[in-house]
Order: sequence, then C-alpha cells, then structure tokens
Amino acid sequence: MNNNISKIKHLLPKLNAVDLFCGAGGLTKGLEKSGVSVSLGIDIDPTCEYPYSKNNKAHFLLKSIEEITKEDLPQNFRTAKYKLLAGCAPCQTFSKYNQKANSSDNRWWLLLEFSRLINETLPELITMENVPGLVQKNVFKEFINNLKQHDYHVVYQVVKCSEYGLPQNRKRLVLLASRLGKISLLDSKNFGRKKTTVRDAIGKLTPISAGGINNQDPLHQSASLSELNHKRILVSYPGGTWRDWPENLVADCHSKETGKTYPGVYGRMSWDQPAPTITTQFYGFGNGRFGHPEQHRAISLREGAILQSFPKNYKFVPPGEVAKRKVLGRLIGNAVPVKLGEIIGKSIIRHIAAFESNS
Repeated sequence: MNNNISKIKHLLPKLNAVDLFCGAGGLTKGLEKSGVSVSLGIDIDPTCEYPYSKNNKAHFLLKSIEEITKEDLPQNFRTAKYKLLAGCAPCQTFSKYNQKANSSDNRWWLLLEFSRLINETLPELITMENVPGLVQKNVFKEFINNLKQHDYHVVYQVVKCSEYGLPQNRKRLVLLASRLGKISLLDSKNFGRKKTTVRDAIGKLTPISAGGINNQDPLHQSASLSELNHKRILVSYPGGTWRDWPENLVADCHSKETGKTYPGVYGRMSWDQPAPTITTQFYGFGNGRFGHPEQHRAISLREGAILQSFPKNYKFVPPGEVAKRKVLGRLIGNAVPVKLGEIIGKSIIRHIAAFESNS
C-alpha cells in the first residue's frame, strides 16, 4: 500500500496514542510527523516536561508508571476507535554498554508495569522500542506471552536505523502488536529513504571550538578539552582510533589487554558514513567515537540531537536557562529517534488501513 498519509486521512481521527516513558518526546514527535495524534506523554523525570510540552501537541504527565491506571489516560484516548499504547521503558539495564546490569535493578520490571496497563486498557495497538539485548531476557518473554494471552498478534525485529535514513548506525528492537490482525513494520525499501551521512546531517552547522557555544543556538555548544585530549584529537583522523597515536598519548588503560578491545573511544566520526550509536555521553570526546570529523572538539549537544533525527529547532531548555550537558546528554541519548517513531507511526496507519479495507 502507498504510504502517502494524505490518502488515508479519514483514519487519523479514529487513532489516538499515549506515550509511556516519553522522555524528551522523540517517539511522540515521530508519531505526530506520521499523522498519529498523541494525547499524552508520561514520564517520571521532570527534566522531560519542557522539551516534551514545548515541541509536541500532547500534554505531559509527571508520574511513575507504577502509579498510572486507566483513569489517568485521556478521554479522547479511551474513546478512540483505535488506541495505541507506546511504552519504551528505560533501556540501560538491558544495554550491552551496561556492565553492571542485574536482576535487582527496578527497571527490569517496568516492562511488567507496561503489561499491567495493557491488561487494564486492552488497546487495539501496542508498540515498544528498546535495545536488542532485551530479546534474550525472561522479562521480555513474559511480556510477549501476556500479549498473546490477550489475543494480540505480535511481531518484533531488530532494526538497523541507518537503513531507514537515520544518520546513525543505531540498532533497536521494535515491537508491534495488534488485536486487529497480523501487523508488520514497513520495510526500509518501502519507507523510501536513502542512507544519510554525518555530512548530510550536521555538515552545514556553524563551526565552533572546543568549549565554544553558538550565540544563535545555545544547544550548539561543545565541551572543552583538557590539554592532553587536545593533543590527542589533533592527531586523530576520521574513522581512525587511538592506536594511530604516538605512544606517549595513549591512555594507560588502553595499554592493558582489557583496554585493547575498545578502539572506538577517542575517535572522530567520518563525514561520509552514518554516526556511531549516540549514547547519553556523546558530548565527551573520550566516551566513544564522538569527535567531530573536522573541527578539533567533541560533537555539540545540537549535533547529537540532529543525529538522533530531532528537528534542528527542537527546544530542550527554556529561554535564558543554562543547558546542562549531563542532563541533555541523557535526554537526547535515551530518546527514541524521531525518524524511527515516524516509521512506527506509518506502519500502524498502514495496518489500520488494511484492516478497514478488509472489514
């Protein structure tokens, strides 16, 4: 079916979504771009409220999912013909980057709270996005079994986001579930997006120095570099590693056997390739391959947000407020990429269109 939303506009008033664990609004913005109306975003983190409310049409509710019941969900969601409940639980527990994950972490069980809310509301449609490693966990299998017990058709797959036009080599687990019938995610070829590079995404932004800030956009700011890291980035080249440096610049930890398996840290991005996965610490040169391809600095907060496919004018802090890198790095790095949210939204609209045409 043609993905042109204008041809199925009659479906859109019938579909309403609620975004659990909404964060700064990446998924909501993507769903809105696809044509899906989102009435509410819910998160326990108060720093999410400004970017979520400022950039999206949906309302924001500061509340833990453990306290959410169906009565907290908006009337227009509860009465919609097609209800979409989205729940992208915090993923650090399941991430390969988390070396300390264990079963005592409360975030393991947020997925089961999501199941509880599904059971209370029985929406026609469900989506979830998370790290690929979640599929190996018993909590995910329990989540799937619960959906099937409530007559959901379930499909999930690991998505290479760069194949859908995201300028980033991010891999994410995407789940779709429907009580209407079999459902699937749009194929990258059907979505019609070519691969996007770092140059395509951030190549035209105004140059800044390490520790500098753009006067027109306070989010376009870069962390300063120590004298040692300044020397390191000067001898780094796009796509290279610390193994290319003079021996006197190599960190002690990388001289050990355990450190030799991490060549990507202290690296520069390549202009003509997608970026590496944007983590919550992308603003630090030593935290991954987060060096700018050309300028002698780590990428800026704005560049990280753009590589996550947030619009270039997406507002993360109120006017006059200082942008805190640690906070914004977490909000941006943890976000569902906007483009991935758009893919999910268009896949769901296509699914409903097929269901209605066969009814």
